[in-house]
Amino acid sequence: MVIHILHYRQSMRIMKQDNFYTERGLNIMKIVLLESLGISQELLDSYVKPLREQGHEFAAYERNDDPAVQIEEAKDADILIIANMPLKGEVINACPNLKYINVAFTGVDHVDLEAAKAKGVKVSNASGYSTVAVAELTIAMILDLLRYVPQVDAACRAGGTKAGFIGAELEGKTVGLIGTGAIGHRVAELVHAFGAKVIAYNGFSHKADTELIKYVPLKELMEQSDIVSLHCPVTDQSRGMINAETLSYMKPTAFLVNEARGPVVDSQALADALNSGKIAGAGIDVFENEPPLDTNHPLLHSKNTIVTPHVAFATKESMEKRAVIVFDNIDAYMAGNQKNVIL
Repeated sequence: MVIHILHYRQSMRIMKQDNFYTERGLNIMKIVLLESLGISQELLDSYVKPLREQGHEFAAYERNDDPAVQIEEAKDADILIIANMPLKGEVINACPNLKYINVAFTGVDHVDLEAAKAKGVKVSNASGYSTVAVAELTIAMILDLLRYVPQVDAACRAGGTKAGFIGAELEGKTVGLIGTGAIGHRVAELVHAFGAKVIAYNGFSHKADTELIKYVPLKELMEQSDIVSLHCPVTDQSRGMINAETLSYMKPTAFLVNEARGPVVDSQALADALNSGKIAGAGIDVFENEPPLDTNHPLLHSKNTIVTPHVAFATKESMEKRAVIVFDNIDAYMAGNQKNVIL
């Protein structure tokens, strides 16, 4: 079914491009992909083919975070495609033809937006591609924490039993969401299906309560929640929001899950809260920097902590959805109708 949808969208894109180029004759663009989109070469080629048939140039490279290498690869680009690799101002400024940055990711805090804005470069993201993937891993983290899955796995492999690891059910628990965009709302739907109560922090916007979600102040959310789950972007308001003070409001039986952005959490404060027993456990998929992490990172050694190397967004299905959005973004930009606008 997914393949049929992809082929249909590709066919529609080709038809739109043919009409547009015939009628208007766009300038030829050099499009540079600076890191993998996580799809097969065959599928990537199917998206690139209509662009090349229209005369555009397309080049793809393996990820390299060295700005000097990025500059060499991107120096002639009109359009850059990246996912979650850092894109610094020095790279943006070294590309004289650069007009458009197509970010194959939801968050864009790894892109120097000030440099892009100063240069007049447009920026889009790929919002929506990972909603299901991130929400499902959030549920997996919550259930693993409640049922001590890593601990009982280790005990079983060591010849042990369930002794000391009697878990808890999600039904009847209060789940507090910090951020109720598409991903946060999907998590709300899923935990509600388990029979949990959903509350959310109301500080990012003035959303009204719904049948599904009740909005409360941050301190009240931290105090009431059995699970606190983060689903907000990094902003001046959210950076360091989860710190020693806010963690102190949580129940000693509560868990924290972060599938959002690493800098929302003070990692050392969280590790201290976990190691001192102030909270019961944490599931962490994102950190201050992209993995691989320094092996001395405090959350790699804290008690009752599940860590994953930023994989929440990464499923076969989400990568295919992302590719659709990325190439639709290019089509829309070249047609003068930019989508998923950041700048």
